[in-house]
Amino acid sequence: MSQPPTTRRRVDPRAERAARTVLAGSRPRLLRQPAANAVVNERRRDPRAVHEAALVQRQPRPRYDWTRDTASAGTPSAAGVFVAAVPAIPLQVIAEPAYLVLAMLDRPGGEVSEHDRQVIAAARLLADGGSDGGGSGNGGGAVVTVSTGSGEALAEAGSDRHVALPDGWADDYVPERRAAATLALMTALSPRHVLFPDSADGGDVARRVAATAGERLFAGVQGLGPDRATRQSAGGSRETGHRPTTLMTVAADAFAPLDGVRHEARPLDLATPLVAGEEILPRLGGARRLAVDPDALSLSETDFILSAGNGVTDWRSFAELGEALGATRAGSRVVCDAGHLPRDRQVGASGTVVGARCYLAFGIAGAPQHLQGITGVRHVIAVNTDLHAEMIKRADLSIVADAQAVMPALIRLIRERRHA
Repeated sequence: MSQPPTTRRRVDPRAERAARTVLAGSRPRLLRQPAANAVVNERRRDPRAVHEAALVQRQPRPRYDWTRDTASAGTPSAAGVFVAAVPAIPLQVIAEPAYLVLAMLDRPGGEVSEHDRQVIAAARLLADGGSDGGGSGNGGGAVVTVSTGSGEALAEAGSDRHVALPDGWADDYVPERRAAATLALMTALSPRHVLFPDSADGGDVARRVAATAGERLFAGVQGLGPDRATRQSAGGSRETGHRPTTLMTVAADAFAPLDGVRHEARPLDLATPLVAGEEILPRLGGARRLAVDPDALSLSETDFILSAGNGVTDWRSFAELGEALGATRAGSRVVCDAGHLPRDRQVGASGTVVGARCYLAFGIAGAPQHLQGITGVRHVIAVNTDLHAEMIKRADLSIVADAQAVMPALIRLIRERRHA
């Protein structure tokens, strides 16, 4: 049985043109769509907010869940720009923990480092190992972070309780104080495990505590569970395992920091002073931090990198800026091929993959292999004359200007601030 033909309304091109005409004359002006159908104050989607809503893991590599309906969850802002709203994260409360896991953080300069967040994530694995995993406080443990500063910044990292050390301890290198505080906390709280970052400072404190308390230290943990702790040995060809000991140090980049969680980080008041027992520890006479030449550090170890690309021609200013900032100098492949910097200073997939805290790039366009080398960088600052350069798109802060003009200006500003 045949279907009747569908009736379609005819379109009058003259009428449509007249509806779109806003200015007649020798050169008429036309709208892209009829005025009657034009949308006023149309809400736009914010791509950054959409990516943030879909982000489920930041480190060691960002992972996104695009199945989330971020478009339907958005709310319009005051300016009419569509911003995707992130659903509220429920607060996880461990009211009566069955046991405690201490996370002794470095917190250099008062800032929570990625390594500190990884230590908290490892402690979270031990604390949640005996619970139902839902944060109900039944049968599980609680993570107690110990560092200078408040615990507000540690709530989203997985901290249930926080013990604040005196702020002055962050400036002076006195490992006896932190070791004595750890021993005092072990006596007062009787934790099941105590975790340290496997760093220069954290490893030093952990070994002092182990020697004084007579406890075995399992260093460089790379895999952790309630019943087993593992680490790589023999160049990564062998795995060493042991039941989790009381004292352990956590290797860098072995655990992904937690994301999408919110705990209490409630301040924990102690009746006993944290410096009790400091006199029984061996002391260092005249200990201080030695100044290190930034260019003597390898690119994989430094936290601040000043990098140059093909857009840099004033190499004298580049060297002076690196000295003024205290940054490790590096460059793109073009710069190293030209002989301006040694080959071991090359950043990229064919050079060194860096994970610095800050990467300041001058005159780098942003080739794919170079962008692969800075995937793990936390903050990128780019200076380039091309507004549409890939490095500008990757950067958290961009300066669209000539590198030869910006570098001397930064040097003058740094020297003025120091004299002031």
